[in-house]
Amino acid sequence: MLRIMSWNVNGIRASLKNGLEASLKELDPDIIGFQEIKAAREQVENDYPDFANSVHYHSIWNPSFRKGYSGTMLMSKIKPSAVEKGFGISEFDDEGRIIISHYRDVPAPFTLFNIYYPNGQMDSDRLAYKLRFYDCFLDYADNLKKSGKNLIIMGDFNTAHREIDLKNPEENKDRSGFLPIEREWMDKFISHGYIDTFRTMNPGAATYSWWTYRFNARMNNIGWRIDYVFVNESFFPNVKESFILTDVMGSDHCPVGISI
Repeated sequence: MLRIMSWNVNGIRASLKNGLEASLKELDPDIIGFQEIKAAREQVENDYPDFANSVHYHSIWNPSFRKGYSGTMLMSKIKPSAVEKGFGISEFDDEGRIIISHYRDVPAPFTLFNIYYPNGQMDSDRLAYKLRFYDCFLDYADNLKKSGKNLIIMGDFNTAHREIDLKNPEENKDRSGFLPIEREWMDKFISHGYIDTFRTMNPGAATYSWWTYRFNARMNNIGWRIDYVFVNESFFPNVKESFILTDVMGSDHCPVGISI
């Protein structure tokens, strides 16, 4: 089986200071996608050379053009047959939010999206940007699916889909991340033939993947589930488990993942 994980580390250098290398050795994923790395490879190499140049993983970095912001990274024991870093649209690609890797030399070939979806909380313009990003992503994914690709889509979506996906839904109904328009897009995404692996395999679990650093939220489990792994419907029988590793520390998010 392949163990595939996603983790928003909220700054790769901060997470490394908090024990990311040890966590990676313990988790031992075959593939792991990081979001919100906030650094380029060369900024990490000097202080953490074993991580940046791990012989156990092929590392793909996609930092934002803006320093200290956004960015994604993929570490994979299996070398992808091809990699893309974006949708071909600069307003999205310049923020380093997208790594698309294609795997052919596996029993069930697939294309993996590792994405850090935008946060819409800053203002109405940023919310509009988030929704444009969502639609651009869905068009891109649908075109790949129509061409016969199997898709695994993972990352920080920055939206809790249903009331079960956050501790205090009523208090957050007017906050970006749980707005009706964002939740409706999640409905649309699923209606296009994509499966929320964790919710499908754990229908009643009130399990979260992000907690604010304030108010002892993680200790009191006052969180949101905004990190997901989706697959297309025809690929779903390959998924043997879907998990959220709430005990793994080092960020305000925890890892999520699947085994296939």
